[in-house]
Amino acid sequence: MPVSPSTSAQAARETIAGRLRDLRKEAGLTIVELASRCNWHYSKTSRIENALTGPTATDIRKWCAATDSQDQAQDLIAQPLNAESMYKEWRHQVRSGLKHLQDGLVQFYRETAQFRVYSSTVVPGLLQTEGYAAGVLTIAARFHDRPADDIAEAARARVDRSRVIHEPGHRFAFLLEESVLRFQIGDTDTMAAQLGYLLTVGALPAVSLGIIPMAEHERAQWPEETFHIYDDKLVAVELVSARVRVTQPSEVNQYVKTFERLRSMAVYGAEARSLILRAIEALH
Repeated sequence: MPVSPSTSAQAARETIAGRLRDLRKEAGLTIVELASRCNWHYSKTSRIENALTGPTATDIRKWCAATDSQDQAQDLIAQPLNAESMYKEWRHQVRSGLKHLQDGLVQFYRETAQFRVYSSTVVPGLLQTEGYAAGVLTIAARFHDRPADDIAEAARARVDRSRVIHEPGHRFAFLLEESVLRFQIGDTDTMAAQLGYLLTVGALPAVSLGIIPMAEHERAQWPEETFHIYDDKLVAVELVSARVRVTQPSEVNQYVKTFERLRSMAVYGAEARSLILRAIEALH
């Protein structure tokens, strides 16, 4: 099971807290003595060392100066900044509009050679039709109390960025829980069009589309949160409150291992098409 993505940023903060605590101890300073040298209350030192408060760049510079370890300041400053960038709250991401959120991934997708996507909730963005995308984005806008005036434009932008599937130099492996085919987004026609598109895109040479049947008798892996693996370098995990970016190699490897276990339960080709066709029939 992968390390819980919701704790990844906190784990990184704990790492930096441990390094700062070690510097203080190596300098032979008590919590109170370090606080005095940094000109702040000793409780702040305690909060930083216990990862309850994330240190600012200024805090780290003062800490390193107080412990005579200025040469480590820059490296230490980079770590908490990276920790914070791992955890991107959706409410901050959607502030500049839903279309802007879609456009921001275009160049990144073009630079990625191998995509591995697992979804237990909705059809992944790269496989969405414009109508289905509009339905997903409408739900997101309502949840985050955002205006819905750019949903149609954002849906078109999502479909536009998905054209990377037809560009050379990329490979795609998609895994969907069968339940994704049954969760209706939009009206019946929208859902039927989306399922029909899965039949089309699943036949593309660069695309592998696997469906994990609900009737699987003995699962090798329980359903997980939706996640995307990009070139074995980055995992993006979608939570209710945020998107988490995982870059630690050991954690990325856990997601790769999980993907392979899920892949072992999936059906492909004619069997996958049969599950999609049954979902289409169930709409009527």
